[in-house]
Amino acid sequence: MSTLQLDIHPSIDEIDQAHWDEWFGTDYPFLRWQFLSGLEAAACTGDQTGWRPFHLVLKECGETTDTVIAVAPAFLKSHSYGEYVFDWAWADAWQRTGRDYYPKLTTAAPFTPATGTRLYLNGNADQPLAKLISAVQGLCEKQGISGWHILFDSESLSNQLSDHHFVQRRTCQFHWFNRGYQSFDDFLGTFSSRKRKNLRKERQQVLDQGLVIDTLEGSAITPDLWSFFHHCYQVTYAKRSGHGGYLTRAFFTESCPTLDAHTVMVVARVQDKPVAAALYFRSKDTLYGRYWGCLQEYDFLHFEACYYRGIEYCIDKGIATFDPGAQGEHKIQRGFEPTLTYSNHWVAEPGFQEAIADFCREECSHVQQYQAQARQLLPFKNSGGS
Repeated sequence: MSTLQLDIHPSIDEIDQAHWDEWFGTDYPFLRWQFLSGLEAAACTGDQTGWRPFHLVLKECGETTDTVIAVAPAFLKSHSYGEYVFDWAWADAWQRTGRDYYPKLTTAAPFTPATGTRLYLNGNADQPLAKLISAVQGLCEKQGISGWHILFDSESLSNQLSDHHFVQRRTCQFHWFNRGYQSFDDFLGTFSSRKRKNLRKERQQVLDQGLVIDTLEGSAITPDLWSFFHHCYQVTYAKRSGHGGYLTRAFFTESCPTLDAHTVMVVARVQDKPVAAALYFRSKDTLYGRYWGCLQEYDFLHFEACYYRGIEYCIDKGIATFDPGAQGEHKIQRGFEPTLTYSNHWVAEPGFQEAIADFCREECSHVQQYQAQARQLLPFKNSGGS
């Protein structure tokens, strides 16, 4: 006779790294053990930031052995910052009834709107997803957690969760796809003449300002450059938002170097002095553009460092997809195609679950219409992408 047991781990360091690597692999950077541990060690996640680690491991306990049947990396959230799937209106409506929307349970890569693996489900177990959902829902109801939100999951998992009454929500990002290009000029050859001319003009203006740009990987990114990048990141974040970024100096200088081959940095210099940088992470088949910072404004440098150099890197390395981050309609004219992303939501209050479902159904319709309209703005000779 076996029983189910749901274990809560308030730190990734409580979980053996070898087991974590076995469950989630080591290719997707944002759920790597080192990445999550680094966020904790650098005080980016934890009670003090409202991202309390709350990793869930569901085991089937037998008389002699225990078998892990499902794992959910998760955080107990006391706010909705750093998620990029906005539910402020839900929280406000919930709290107007006199109840608490927070804490809520969120399965996501912190501060990272990048699609990837979200759950480990043991393929040898019987109905691991259904059992995990039942166990987590019971935990939420017992501990007064308002709901469970799984963000930027794969379309396949999202559809499975929908079958288990998790409301599906869609958003639209802009991604670049490598269709076997041999060079950046080969890629530009797919553009209409006017759009191709405009893009080449942008790139030339960057060079005309005396900027020298290098793309560095892994161990080639020196400690001085990591420190410089943190400074750029904080300065730029403060200009845009009026406050500092989510990520600390220790995250960049101590945690990021442990990810080694997953890290790529584009550095812009003037007279051999760094003035701006863009930070990427990568897996085998995807490049993720994440952060950018500059100490001085230069025309079109942001596009060069954050988009064009990323495209060149993907072509050079044979990487299939470039995800440059959320939002940014200016990406469309540069060849980034409107792409749907997914999240799923369950809340413990049935009345709110129904209202959220109605909201998301209408929102999904608008998002799909937006995607179709955005396709018509692509710069390709035959607009509409593929």
